[in-house]
Amino acid sequence: MRKVSLLFAATFLLLGFSKITYGQASATANVSATIIAPIAITKTNDMNFGRAAATAAAGNVVLTPAGTRSFTGGVTLPSFGGTGDVSPAIFTVSGAPTYTYSITLPTTATTIANGANTMTVDTWTSDPTPTGTLASDGTQTLNVGATLHVGANQAPGLYTSATPFTVTVNYN
Repeated sequence: MRKVSLLFAATFLLLGFSKITYGQASATANVSATIIAPIAITKTNDMNFGRAAATAAAGNVVLTPAGTRSFTGGVTLPSFGGTGDVSPAIFTVSGAPTYTYSITLPTTATTIANGANTMTVDTWTSDPTPTGTLASDGTQTLNVGATLHVGANQAPGLYTSATPFTVTVNYN
């Protein structure tokens, strides 16, 4: 009887310390990643407001992303001698085909100068806006317009920016 009791005790101890895993299951999974082309933007053409005539009152020239101009206040757009190569700023955005991206335009004015004489450019607009979609070839044209502030009796001459303005694009 003593042997049976020892056998029973040994079995009980072994069962007490054994790990029972009735409700456990396992699975595996693979890992992958896709690297896409980084988004890029390159300038194709600089912005040019063309020719404008100042008067005794200040005014503005508005250049749309489509390249059309309008004026307000004391500035006119002469029709003689051509327009002077009017153009919005044109950029090419490139990256992963059919991806969308956000467009960030300048939030401050840019100064253009002719010697000591200056004017400011602000109120930036773009087409597309506020987001674009890259075509199946991974590119899209981005046009940027703005408003030129012409002072009263603004001195004649060619005004240019010493520092370019920045347009930023980011994948959505």
